[in-house]
Amino acid sequence: MLTKLGWKLLMLSRALWMRTLAFAILAVATALIAIALKGFIPESISGLIGAEAVDKILSILASSMLAVTTFSLSVMVSAHSAAANNLTPRATRLLMEDSTTQNALATFVGSFVYSLVGIIALSTGIYGDQGRVILFVVTIAVVVLIVGTILLWINHLASLGRVSEIADRVEKAAQAAIVRRGEHPWLDGQRLDRLEDIPEDAHPVYPSETGYVQHIDMQALNQWASQNKARVYIACLPGKFVHPHQALLYTSDPESENSAATLAKTITIGDTRSFDQDPRFGLLVMAEIASRALSPGINDPGTAIEVLGRGVRLISQWQVTPDDVSDYDIPHQCVFVPRIELEELFIDFFSPIARDGASMIEVQIRLQKSLAALAAIDDDFYRAALAMAQNSLQRAQQSFAFSADSNSLQEVHERLFPAPQSTR
Repeated sequence: MLTKLGWKLLMLSRALWMRTLAFAILAVATALIAIALKGFIPESISGLIGAEAVDKILSILASSMLAVTTFSLSVMVSAHSAAANNLTPRATRLLMEDSTTQNALATFVGSFVYSLVGIIALSTGIYGDQGRVILFVVTIAVVVLIVGTILLWINHLASLGRVSEIADRVEKAAQAAIVRRGEHPWLDGQRLDRLEDIPEDAHPVYPSETGYVQHIDMQALNQWASQNKARVYIACLPGKFVHPHQALLYTSDPESENSAATLAKTITIGDTRSFDQDPRFGLLVMAEIASRALSPGINDPGTAIEVLGRGVRLISQWQVTPDDVSDYDIPHQCVFVPRIELEELFIDFFSPIARDGASMIEVQIRLQKSLAALAAIDDDFYRAALAMAQNSLQRAQQSFAFSADSNSLQEVHERLFPAPQSTR
């Protein structure tokens, strides 16, 4: 698991401005490197490149890249607005982290900065004839890079902001979090069955701010606990909303009050939830897409049915951690972490769809079939799916205005979830 510093660097690398700044710095260095290398160019070929040729190309780049950057930013803003209005605002964060969009904007801005630096340097005459040759070669390479980027950008615009494309991004983010949690059960700490199992004499540590838990630095917590010969009990998993009167964690060290500020800093709190350590958030965002599609203003049950299929793919990858953890390597022996229950995943994803699509027979039938697909995995999945299927059936039967729909859904439910004595 990532440390807090590593996680901060990961978040920083996903920021649009960071990649753009890196390309701009590289552009400046590229434009100035010709000054340092001009001594390696023979004077015999320096006269082949005219000063006006390089100057004209750089001027064209400077004017065109500014326009292309402005256009690309407007397209990106429009895509974000469409996603927030038609799908869910929570998905716009994934759009902002889109590597293709970031590379395109960074390339355009970097090319603009490169051309400006080149024009300024040419006007001072510091390049000389030899440096102008290098600048010309580099400029041709930049033009080739721009053309390739524009072609990729045009192809990417065909899908940017579409429902299916955004749903793919949310599914991939949720899948990554689910697989990661399966590979690191209890965040590489010790198992804590319930919060009620925390010793009564444990000392709480409270946050100094209000927000959502985004990341837990397990390595730092385990290191502190090892040095103080104590145990740490996590009370708030990533995704939990906390405030200064709610304990983040508990420790067995009676002197932990002296280290409360240090311990609290190991848990990152932000204004919004994060996909990385929070598998439930991805399912919630996916359910929001289905709920928005089921709203009267959009009335698109087909999208909700498609999302149900995505949810089955996601939840089926969840690994129910066994009671016996002897097969797992536990790097952080001093930190105890509660697990995410399978029933919570079913509630996060299926409950909003069952509620908002309660009066749509086609959605309810697909919901029952989706739950039946998950119920076939094992007994744990069967119990969670059966409870959700029964609740969804009751909710739908109270919403149907046509009795035939209620009877049809009842028949589907009984066929998919037969009586226990006939199957078990």
